Amino acid sequence: MLATIESVKIIEKAEWISELVIASEIADKYRFFYHKLKNDKETNRKITEFNKMKELYEDVQRFGRYHPDYKEIMIKTRERKRDMDLDENVANFRRAETELQTLLDEISLIIGRSVSKNIKVPTGNPFFDSGSSCSGGCGSGGACGCSA
Repeated sequence: MLATIESVKIIEKAEWISELVIASEIADKYRFFYHKLKNDKETNRKITEFNKMKELYEDVQRFGRYHPDYKEIMIKTRERKRDMDLDENVANFRRAETELQTLLDEISLIIGRSVSKNIKVPTGNPFFDSGSSCSGGCGSGGACGCSA
């Protein structure tokens, strides 16, 4: 019974932390730039064009240099990616996303290290990764031994 009450208290504290993150300026900025990204027609056109080229690129990759349109598709894919990456809304959103992810990584690291310095905290951010934390995130099957 005591473990259940303690678990509920811990979950309540975690919910409190999540409410602080949601109400933070960093999260506001993320939502603002996400909204701009999703609602700008020109930005969405660039993203759509890139995604179409990416599908062609993946198809070409199956055949490699032997595909008749290999060179053309490779060039066009890089051009579309550059157009998308240089879009102001995409760039602002990615910066805001990275800033929010960094905050979440810091919180995870603080919680993990407060339990034990040997706790593996998957941050995916080399700035936070030490010998005992996961490099590349758990999905990568990285140094921490996580399964992909």
